[in-house]
Amino acid sequence: MQLKRVVVTGLGALTPIGNNIQEYWEGLKNGKSGCAPITYYDTEKFKTKFACELKNYDPSEYFDRKEVRKLDRFAQYALVSSDEAIKDSGLDLDALDKFRVGVIWGAGIGGLETFQTEVLNYAAGDGTPRFNPFFIPKMIADIAPGNISIKYGFMGPNYTTVSACASSANAMIDALNYIRLGHCDVIVTGGSEAAVTIAGMGGFNAMHALSTRNDSPETASRPFDATRDGFVLGEGAGGLILEEYEHAKARGAKIYAEVAGGGLSSDAHHMTAPHPEGIGVVRVMENCLKDAGIDPSEVDAINTHGTSTPLGDVAELKAIAQVFGDHAPDININSTKSMTGHLLGAAGAIEAIASILAMEHGVVPPTINHSTVDETIDPRLNLTLNKAQEREVRVAMSNTFGFGGHNACILFKKIS
Repeated sequence: MQLKRVVVTGLGALTPIGNNIQEYWEGLKNGKSGCAPITYYDTEKFKTKFACELKNYDPSEYFDRKEVRKLDRFAQYALVSSDEAIKDSGLDLDALDKFRVGVIWGAGIGGLETFQTEVLNYAAGDGTPRFNPFFIPKMIADIAPGNISIKYGFMGPNYTTVSACASSANAMIDALNYIRLGHCDVIVTGGSEAAVTIAGMGGFNAMHALSTRNDSPETASRPFDATRDGFVLGEGAGGLILEEYEHAKARGAKIYAEVAGGGLSSDAHHMTAPHPEGIGVVRVMENCLKDAGIDPSEVDAINTHGTSTPLGDVAELKAIAQVFGDHAPDININSTKSMTGHLLGAAGAIEAIASILAMEHGVVPPTINHSTVDETIDPRLNLTLNKAQEREVRVAMSNTFGFGGHNACILFKKIS
């Protein structure tokens, strides 16, 4: 069977460093930190008092009051970013066969704030279960793609992928496969998350997963730095329009990049810690390269998972050195989480978008906040430290890994 080619024709972003694609790109290339003290609740008793919240986000700019009451923030973010992507794609919605348009979306947690609010309200009451009738439909992770499909009338495959922080990368790979197997012409994909809440921050603090650099939050996310002490929680969404190549070409669409391939693997090692030698990461990148038919020597840039955790950063860079060998020093390696923080289930989407924009503009965004060399990291590697670097990017890889050992890798290339 001849697989169909799949391309990216639309992008949308809602991130801690920009509320649309243009703002996001400006933040990325200028090395902007999205981290600041938390404004959503009183952090006095919390170990970590900062996060990468959205800035200047007002739901009333996108939804009426009735809609806001029905939508958890993670679903709001999904609708905002997917709407930007759909508009950016230039799709004529009336001309589409909507049975061949799907929505595959990633969310690692879903409506955590809604769950938290309802349980706290119940606990503060007299024991009578007076729950909001929107509690369940606001909370469930699959409601984001459900709402997108309802808004536009898309009647193809519609579901959420949940694989912790790899969720939106899994969604994009599923979307790639549905289209190249001929089942769909267009799929809206990506991911969203809104876990900067009492429960989210408290839970990750209990795991000792978060940075506690409260004296300097803007520099707390510092991937690859010897003084890194955990990740910084972020929120937001990224949306992409994936489209069958001939379908896009026939309508004269702008094509950002081709989705060359995707790979998946499992560490099968630990609930939260990566395999120290990066065995699963080696395999997922090899699987991705094989699926794409791309030689390792062709890869120009890798947006790493790079969360700023002591174990994870080293394991991933070991794996890159193993997979790419002598070519590894020629690759621009970066971690945009140094700017956005870790968006959990939305991380794969916004980082894939960063890779695509790097290809479009010929600029690799920096890994910011690096000041102290980690002697355990191969010094030959170009980690794109502190300043964006100009170069032609013809092939870009994006890595995303999740608690439970879920590894996902996606590869983009310039269209030819």
